[in-house]
Amino acid sequence: MAFAQPATAQHFAAIGDYGYASTSEADVARLVKSWNPDFIITLGDNNYDQGAASTIDANIGQYYHEFIGAYKGAYGSGSPTNRFFPALGNHDTSAGGGVPYTDYFTLPGNERYYSFVRGQVQFFVLNSEPTEADGTSSTSTQALWLKAEQAASTAPWKVVYFHEPPYSSGSHGSNLGMRWPFQEWGASLVLAGHDHHYERLVVGGLTYCVNGLGGRSIYGVTNAIGGSMVRYNADYGAQLFDAGPDSLRVRFYTRTGLLVDSFTLRPGLSAEPRLLAVYPTPFEENARVEFSLPGDDEVEIRLLNALGQQVAVLQQGRLRAGHHEVGYSRGGLAAGLYFVQLRSGHYTPVRRTVAR
Repeated sequence: MAFAQPATAQHFAAIGDYGYASTSEADVARLVKSWNPDFIITLGDNNYDQGAASTIDANIGQYYHEFIGAYKGAYGSGSPTNRFFPALGNHDTSAGGGVPYTDYFTLPGNERYYSFVRGQVQFFVLNSEPTEADGTSSTSTQALWLKAEQAASTAPWKVVYFHEPPYSSGSHGSNLGMRWPFQEWGASLVLAGHDHHYERLVVGGLTYCVNGLGGRSIYGVTNAIGGSMVRYNADYGAQLFDAGPDSLRVRFYTRTGLLVDSFTLRPGLSAEPRLLAVYPTPFEENARVEFSLPGDDEVEIRLLNALGQQVAVLQQGRLRAGHHEVGYSRGGLAAGLYFVQLRSGHYTPVRRTVAR
């Protein structure tokens, strides 16, 4: 399958709980490579069998060597620049506290937790394992590092990822200790693995994903916890991302190419009025406005003409915090320039679209 994206977009994949040489891992690897991603991120458990040095190349390099920088394994050539950015999982730290992992990869920072930028996205990779020397609490040295790094970031999208999920309806469940104030510190999206299913949750207006179907095994899913929107555990698969300045599109596909979930993040409402693109553009027959509210609020969404005159009210009333979509139709409007205005108690952003 081919996926087109703007020249400035970042096109990347995420896999989790994959590092176990098997047909299922090979199938997911073929899926990911069919997307021709710029790079791959992983959500932990890269190397099962106790994370030993003797198994790491067979479990990782056999399938993904062409993305790994400074690759010295037995399965072919590596990448001239590193295009493989893993997070530590509990199976990676089972042998020697993760030394086989840090010896195998060449990563930024201390290699246990680190940050890197690609295009429109800055990634913040954490170590959620309790053996982390710099701690895993929200006041730990590691957490203070994340808070400072996110505060200094100018990237439109700030993606945080690690292994043990703060929110999960899976058999392992939620790691309460990893419920850091990610949104307050500036995160756009939080990704994790550990539970071997796929799940999308929205908690306090921030989207979290559990992605643990990279190839090792599949777990059951318990009763959905609060905020859970999508849950899936029928087959293995991976996530595909396309990031640009105005959107971050996320999709989860099974190894057979079945689309399980798709969502798009947009920039949140600003404290100052501003012009942003409305998607889709041009103004199509059945279009929609997508936006996020930081808190519950009274909202009015109006369609204005080029003179600033109200043409229609698309939505009016109180909405809860989180992501929202409002559909609208071009109807009998003449071709020309129109604006979609989102008004609430604290915000009056304006977004532009074009009628054809």
